[in-house]
Amino acid sequence: MHKFIVIFLLLNSSLFAVDYTQKAEVRQFIKNMYSKYHYNKEYLNNLFKHVRKNTHIPQKLSKKKILKPLNSEHRPQGKWDIYSRIHLEHNQTNLGAEFMFKHYNTLQKAYKKYGVPPEYITAIIGIESYFGKNRGTYYVFDSLTHLAFDNNQRTKFYRYQLQEFLRMCYREQIEPRAIKGSKSGAIGLAQFMPSNYKHYAVDFNNDGKIRLSKAEDAIGSIANYLKENGWVKNEPVSTQVSYKGDRFYGLKTGFSYKYHRRDLKDIKPKSYFPYKKRVMLIKLQKEKYDELWYGAKNFYVITRYNHSDYYAMAVHKLATKIKKRYLTKYQRVPKKNSKRLYLAKQEVNLKSIAKFYLHSPKKKNRVKFP
Repeated sequence: MHKFIVIFLLLNSSLFAVDYTQKAEVRQFIKNMYSKYHYNKEYLNNLFKHVRKNTHIPQKLSKKKILKPLNSEHRPQGKWDIYSRIHLEHNQTNLGAEFMFKHYNTLQKAYKKYGVPPEYITAIIGIESYFGKNRGTYYVFDSLTHLAFDNNQRTKFYRYQLQEFLRMCYREQIEPRAIKGSKSGAIGLAQFMPSNYKHYAVDFNNDGKIRLSKAEDAIGSIANYLKENGWVKNEPVSTQVSYKGDRFYGLKTGFSYKYHRRDLKDIKPKSYFPYKKRVMLIKLQKEKYDELWYGAKNFYVITRYNHSDYYAMAVHKLATKIKKRYLTKYQRVPKKNSKRLYLAKQEVNLKSIAKFYLHSPKKKNRVKFP
């Protein structure tokens, strides 16, 4: 019986692993890691001799609940219609409000230190990892190795990510083959690429380790990322504007182009927008018409997390919904020991933006979920 198990394991190793040290590029990579960063050659050789062929981790995942339309119901097919369905229709609003309530103190701490409102941090975590429920189902070391040394148009990029991944593992004393993430190597609730760790990841719970699989470190790291990329405290992000017609043409749209508001005579905000700097025009292509939005500096900052107008707008819209749901569900009458949760001041009538005082979510004060 024991002999059979040994034979099975040997066959399993040969069938499901690849020896990447046979590639000249990998041998050179190992030499560079040794000469630049003093990595142990024997350790790296052992890693690259046993790279998994299939990097996906088989498991039963809790699938997002997608409301299927009735056969007679038409679903709009514009680019934004489709994109928003993917990112904004899977109970993210309720889950986001619950996440904010659960991590109230950490989000408050992040706002005070970095100036990023809680709902935006929460929205990014919701879109990136479904509030931690989907952090990735691939072995990161093996995935990055395939991407870095197999036929790929971005081999240079992925070799750098692999290098930074191994350096991060050394700094944090983590076994490289144990880390799970996305197919492209993004890790944790924040879905950071390895190269972002050194510059933006922070130990926000002060346990001496940086673990983006923990909500505290993910929250602090996202806030730090946005702050380092130019987030301005208490400035708005975006607001919808009106224009003539159903389709918008004439002026270039997107985060690469900025305009003085005084030059946009036929474009007016639909709600109060206290922002005097230059704005971007963000166009959302719906099936029958275009939505047009102003984008402020903080909108541009969100695109540094993911270089997409649609991504930044999804974050903004989800953040706005989460904030509204949070206030509706958890707002309480002020008490002496209440704590204030700072929320972004935007697209809200200033007369109704009175201070929102909320219970600190300590166990004795928490509202029980039904």
